[in-house]
Amino acid sequence: MHLLLVEDDPMLGESICDGARQSGWSIDHVGDAHAARTALTDHVYAAVLLDLGLPGDSGLTVLRSMRNHYDSTPVLILTARGQLSERISGLDAGADDYLIKPFQFDELWARVRSVIRRSQGRVVPISTHGDVQVDRARGVVSKAGVDVTLSAHEYRTLLALLERPGHVVTRDHLEDMVYGGASGVESNTIAVFIHQLRRKLGGDLIRTVHGLGYVIGRPTA
Repeated sequence: MHLLLVEDDPMLGESICDGARQSGWSIDHVGDAHAARTALTDHVYAAVLLDLGLPGDSGLTVLRSMRNHYDSTPVLILTARGQLSERISGLDAGADDYLIKPFQFDELWARVRSVIRRSQGRVVPISTHGDVQVDRARGVVSKAGVDVTLSAHEYRTLLALLERPGHVVTRDHLEDMVYGGASGVESNTIAVFIHQLRRKLGGDLIRTVHGLGYVIGRPTA
């Protein structure tokens, strides 16, 4: 299981990372909202441990961006902000649980295990398009019953297309869904992801509507 820790206190971050590794987790540590968005774009995590009081944008901004871009990764908020209004804001933004600093590490890992178990138990539809199947609960895509490995970018591109089967999705919208509005995206990156999806899942799965964008056929189940 791979975790992401978003925490700007280097001493606390190091302690949490040490504890995670001792408990058998692998973990990435970033210290601000921009680095968190980059990590979430480039990798898939079992859970995110998210501080609210970050430099620049707040942790809530990171959380809202995740939920707005089809990222259902479990999020455990870690914060010194213990007011009820703060907890409600975090939960309303899509957090799965909340832990107030200071905390005991045994409780932290118990809560991490809990949010991951709950996420695995969610009922998430399985979409089928011909012989291509997308299991969103497990983040697994298969073709003719064989699992297909997609990059995080390719997977998010596919999910964005699946949100509107039978309808054209513009390149700008796909870029926003894949990169979360980040600047400096090269103009041909979405075309590259579409090419890779066609290569891995079949050339007839996604159609190009020239001058408009891309469309995926309606699911058969």
